[in-house]
Amino acid sequence: MNMISSIIWFIIIFSIVVISHEFGHYLLARANGIRVKEFLVGFGPVIFKFKKGGTVFKVCLLPLGGACVYDGMDEIDKDAEAEEDSERIIDRSKFPNARPWAKIATLVAGPLFNFVLGFIVAFIMVNMIVIREPVVTEVIEGGAAEAAGIMPGDRITAIDGEKIYLYDEISVYTTLYRGGDTHLTVDRNGEELEIVMTPYYSEQYGKYMIGIINDTFVEELKGGDAFRYTWYEMRYNVIMVWKSLGALLTGHLARENVAGPVGVVNMVGDIIEETSPYGWQTVLVNMLNLMLLLTVNLGIFNMLPVPALDGGRLLFALIELVRGKPVPPKKEAYVHLAGMVLLLIIVVIVFFNDIHNIFH
Repeated sequence: MNMISSIIWFIIIFSIVVISHEFGHYLLARANGIRVKEFLVGFGPVIFKFKKGGTVFKVCLLPLGGACVYDGMDEIDKDAEAEEDSERIIDRSKFPNARPWAKIATLVAGPLFNFVLGFIVAFIMVNMIVIREPVVTEVIEGGAAEAAGIMPGDRITAIDGEKIYLYDEISVYTTLYRGGDTHLTVDRNGEELEIVMTPYYSEQYGKYMIGIINDTFVEELKGGDAFRYTWYEMRYNVIMVWKSLGALLTGHLARENVAGPVGVVNMVGDIIEETSPYGWQTVLVNMLNLMLLLTVNLGIFNMLPVPALDGGRLLFALIELVRGKPVPPKKEAYVHLAGMVLLLIIVVIVFFNDIHNIFH
């Protein structure tokens, strides 16, 4: 029963994230006169479909992604390769023939809508959760904070020059910490102090820690506090995803911390098991938190300048804008094909990594 619940929650969360992303593409494509042939949610066998406004909308069996298929995308169109002249009108409704700014707006819209969804989800969460501020409640005896002179009541406002607003940002720093001195900016009774310390490794928790306990919460949201803390939550998730991605690329993030669809389903099951005793509201908040993480993740990942991703296509549109003419469609199509092959290889690797993490 728990597995069924996990799969259902995963389908709901992932589908909302995917639909948000693809709807951004669809909306801006139509606004710029680009024909959208298909709007896909999921892959594989089609469960149902309908046609509206020249676009075929399909819901497929495997809820592992989606696509907004523009007319002429990755096709070798002779019209797109030929230079425009006064005797022939190029069909601008085909993606390769669209104006550079139309392509750019359409490509950026998908990730942008992921962040819009993230802001909405974060706003709902902020009004449901208890927000922890980066204020020290207790200093652990013998820890790095005590040695550095941190005191209860200190508010940590920056780590290594980067401002922080939520206690969870400290956890991100310690999770990704790889040695060296840590420079903290602390507000102590209105006085700003600069403190240097060295986090210690805890065998019990399997990560670096600075040796503080936090039980300081925002008691009540007043005025524009909800929007301010929504921005903090979004900022925190963007920084966490971006830094985690960097740590992954540099080999500083263990494979146990990487999860694909199978891993996320397993994660959803763990969340349900751990939070259901506290009521449906707690389950919902944790699912919203997961949705926020996934939509930010998808938005950032798709903006990477990798062929076949939005960022890769965006790079070609920017090149066209600078050159004054597009890269030959045949060459661009081959580049995106190579990117797609690479992404499929990564998908397979992540799948087996998920299986390994579940059974080990």
